Order: sequence, then structure tokens, then C-alpha cells
Amino acid sequence: MPAGRSRSRFVSAAASIGALLCATTACASESSSPESAVGGQKTTWEEPASYDYTLTSTTQVLAGTFRVKVRDGTVTEAVGLDEDSRRQVREVPGEVPTIGRLLKRLDQARSDDADTAEAQYAADGRPLRISLDWDENAIDDEALYVISAYEPGRVAR
Repeated sequence: MPAGRSRSRFVSAAASIGALLCATTACASESSSPESAVGGQKTTWEEPASYDYTLTSTTQVLAGTFRVKVRDGTVTEAVGLDEDSRRQVREVPGEVPTIGRLLKRLDQARSDDADTAEAQYAADGRPLRISLDWDENAIDDEALYVISAYEPGRVAR
């Protein structure tokens, strides 16, 4: 695939993500006031064994919107909700992360002194948005993850 087409898809996906962010920020029902993490602050949220969520991602490896099921701490199903994400689920299914894995990426970026390693959290402490940029002067190392439609799993008795 020509590099120009890939770049335009990435820019198009980034523009879509931007629009989605504006919409979710304006209509966020998950938290009335998400808080930004300060510096190296870690979340106190403990990832449950089972939950569902929607991930909107813009990275070189993973771009698009995915509906994700996590069971026993592992992604058991990822459904692409747009053309790019459907293709990626087929081609690189193991790249769709759990929320815990996203938090580990955030912690790693902070440990690596990335230029940007920020998160916004819901009132219950889970992340709503994670923004990473290891080197502000490098191209294509940025990552933005928007976490929405979170539904904790039911505990079996």
C-alpha cells in the first residue's frame, strides 16, 4: 500500500477521533468531572477480571473503534466498529488491549520519561482517556486511547 494512502487513513482516523472526543467530552455520562493525572501519579483503580468497554485508538499499530470483552483478565472478543478496526481485528487480533494493559503502557511511558504521559480518570478511578507521546519531535510515536461504554462484569456466585 502506498505510504500516502496509509498517512491519509491515519489523518482521517485522527480527525474522526478528534470529533468523537469532542462529542464524548460534551456528553460524557461516565463521569461528571474526569480528573487529569498529575505527573507520575498512578491510578488506584483495580481492573476487574471481567468487563466490556469500547476503545477508540489512534496509534501506528492500532487505529479505530473496538468493542472489547475482557474475561479473566484477557481480551476474549474484540469487534471492529469501523472499516479500519474490522481489518485490524482480522490481521492483528492480539493488539487490542485490556484496560490494565493500557495502564501499563501509561506507567511505562512515565518510567521512560515520555514527553507526554497523561490520563483522565472517571470518579471511580478507571481511565477515560490516555495520551502518550514518547518524543514530541518524533513523528508517529503518539498514541491516544479513549475508553467509553465501560460495563463491569457480573460476579458469578
